[in-house]
Amino acid sequence: MSYPIILSYIQAEVLLVARRQGDTALEVSPDLGITTVTVNLSDDGVEFPQGGHVRWPDIERIKKATTNCFIVKESGVQMIQTFSEYTNRVCSLLPTKHTPSMLIAGFTMHRIVDIDPMQDTRKKIATIAPVVGRVLDTATGLGYTAIEAAKTAEQVITIELDPGAQEIAHLNPWSRDLFGNPKIRQIMGDAFEVVPTFDDNSFDRIIHDPPVFSLAGELYSGTFYQQLYRILKRGGRLFHYIGNLESKSSGTVTKGALKRLQEAGFTRVVRRPEAFGVVAYK
Repeated sequence: MSYPIILSYIQAEVLLVARRQGDTALEVSPDLGITTVTVNLSDDGVEFPQGGHVRWPDIERIKKATTNCFIVKESGVQMIQTFSEYTNRVCSLLPTKHTPSMLIAGFTMHRIVDIDPMQDTRKKIATIAPVVGRVLDTATGLGYTAIEAAKTAEQVITIELDPGAQEIAHLNPWSRDLFGNPKIRQIMGDAFEVVPTFDDNSFDRIIHDPPVFSLAGELYSGTFYQQLYRILKRGGRLFHYIGNLESKSSGTVTKGALKRLQEAGFTRVVRRPEAFGVVAYK
């Protein structure tokens, strides 16, 4: 299958250094670090083996854009960014030195300081190991949680509110398994409305990684926690990402979340600061 070429400032910097050194060929990644190919460098630009051509001015443009990734098209390079009329928010693919993240309304959807977004995902998943049976991921985003959970779960149901975020995921090379893994079932909709449609005791594990409180306060409400408790099997576990439990802002949210989770019926709620969240047991 042929995939589009996706580049960030990281690949652009390597290409520009090679040009200054007078190189005529170079190994570079066309998919943000997943694979590498040999490209040819000329006075005009960079030629990829799958047919893509990128002019040097476009490479320079990519290098300057440290918070965006770009897709290579026949007409040139295009920033991977979308405005969602549904949520009235801008979504974009954010490059890091490893796995990309996503920016929604200026908020990063993963931890990226001293940690890679995929490592961040694995830390969350590890808090409720073993991840088995039927798993619910309440906020798809780039799909890293669903992809990681599907490695051991029988089925993963993942919910995405924003068509714009889904569009970004479609273009992200690291999200391909989200659309290709038969164990993953995607639902487009508002988790606050979708979760009440699930049967009682129908999930073994839940990963609740909502946007920040200011963007999705209803997903931190007692009403929503009661629904998560209802659909979780007895003996099941819920991981709830909140943010840095030691920070002033997240600390306030954490205090309220702990109280409401216990009121919803969870008998034990444990802080997991290494994953920036809490685990609730049923």
